[in-house]
Amino acid sequence: MTKLNLLMTAALLAGLTSPAYAHEEGRLGPHAMDHAPIGVMADHRHKKGEKMLSYRYMTMDMDGSRNGTNSLTPDQIATTIPNRFFGNPGQPPTLRVVPTDMKMDMHMVGGMYGLTDNVTLMAMTSYRTADMNHLTYRGGMGTSVRGTFKTATKGFGDSTVGAILGLDDGGKNGRQFNLNIAFSLPTGSTTETDQILTPMGATPSPRLPYPMQLGTGTIDLKPGLTYFDKSGKFGWGAQASARLPLGKNNQDYQLGDSVQGTAWLAYEPAYWISLSARLKVESQGKIKGIDPAIMAPVQTADPDYSGGKTAKVLLGVNLAGQSGALKGHRLALEYGLPISRDLNGPQLETDSVLSLGWQKAF
Repeated sequence: MTKLNLLMTAALLAGLTSPAYAHEEGRLGPHAMDHAPIGVMADHRHKKGEKMLSYRYMTMDMDGSRNGTNSLTPDQIATTIPNRFFGNPGQPPTLRVVPTDMKMDMHMVGGMYGLTDNVTLMAMTSYRTADMNHLTYRGGMGTSVRGTFKTATKGFGDSTVGAILGLDDGGKNGRQFNLNIAFSLPTGSTTETDQILTPMGATPSPRLPYPMQLGTGTIDLKPGLTYFDKSGKFGWGAQASARLPLGKNNQDYQLGDSVQGTAWLAYEPAYWISLSARLKVESQGKIKGIDPAIMAPVQTADPDYSGGKTAKVLLGVNLAGQSGALKGHRLALEYGLPISRDLNGPQLETDSVLSLGWQKAF
């Protein structure tokens, strides 16, 4: 599904629903801004016995490499960045295989259940596809290109189970202050393989580097704090969260700790629609350990070339059905661009993130 199609879908729903919500006194459903932007997970709790099903589609585009805050060309990487595996058979002194771009799509299906007014249980699983294009330089030095190749993976990713605990009883406007406690479960593969092109012209099918694996292989603690409030046509919120691996996986590595912070402001011109602007910052640590089966003259195979600090600005829209067949349905869209990237590179840099989601409470 293209970004244009996603935007058209959101616009179509707006066109179908807007006539029914012209007057506030006719409103039957919830406020559109009762939910955070769709890119924010586990943002609210439900009343006792209430259920919610959700589907999210997220796509991320990466193009070009960065070391720290500086962009690098493929020729610069191939001739100047040392290969940590040099000295092993067939390993050149520099990184002679360079990823040029990557596209990752993720489909996430989840459910929530209000155990009590102050405790909401949640679970989510995911399905991921990823494609990465590469340039292979000839062995030795210089900038002579041997050819190109693409690697691809697809399959179920990791899953999450947890609970949202209310820290207050809410305000008259629906204020929420919540503690999130969840665990990521290693349901995604960490042993994916595909055919590559080596600097010497061989085409083996080794285990793929870390970014192309479908899961982490570890149980991760995912704590968080979320605040939301609103007044009149405006709503605002913030969330601090982390992902903390609790040990190494069967391949003897773990992803670095991740800490995120986000804050948003929403404006609701009518009950059925809200517009949002959000800032997100993230600090991701380097991979700890190394998979002995991942050894190649490419930046994605080096655990030291992972993690960093990023900041994004995201704009979104929430649409909430108020009556008839659309009552209780929510459709939301959010699109984000980076404003700062300081990577433990060289690494592919994220250029855009788009999320589309549907939710139904009943």
